[in-house]
Amino acid sequence: MKNNVFIFHGTEGYPEENWFPWLKEKLEAKGCKVIVPQFPTPPVVPAKISEWFDVLKKYEQDINEDAIIIGHSLGGVFTLRVLEKLNKTIKAAFLTGTPIGVQPILNYDRDSAFSGFEFDWEKIKKSCKHFEVFQSDDDPYVGLANGEELAKYLGVELTFIPNAGHFNKKAGCLDFPQLLDKLEVLL
Repeated sequence: MKNNVFIFHGTEGYPEENWFPWLKEKLEAKGCKVIVPQFPTPPVVPAKISEWFDVLKKYEQDINEDAIIIGHSLGGVFTLRVLEKLNKTIKAAFLTGTPIGVQPILNYDRDSAFSGFEFDWEKIKKSCKHFEVFQSDDDPYVGLANGEELAKYLGVELTFIPNAGHFNKKAGCLDFPQLLDKLEVLL
């Protein structure tokens, strides 16, 4: 069965930003179905997690045992919330520059208002067979300790990428070969 790969953008994000188009093209060339939903993310005010779940409803049939979810920034928080609600196990989750409540977080109040930072780690781990966590040392939005703690909670090694900023266009991140390398092992 082919893999369904989801890419979840972050705050004020959209499907055509950062490394998402590059990764989508690479994965589609390998036969994957790649879904990059546009979530409502208004400027300045917090996004509403209920609205993100409303968008995801139309893709529920694609979230199966061969599904892989890649979350960037607040999209990583949403990935964790999806895993908390699943009554099945997906293949993998990749979390990049994901805030989990460890300061410093530039938009802490806004991110916290999205869903809070309390997570059911046991349920999350039961809903996914494989995790990867990526974090940089110079992310201006999400401090390194978030990636370190997230990896610890999930029982995985942190993939540390120096000088990658927030893994976004502003940091020059228009491709993400380290993530693709780890993905290819699972395809």
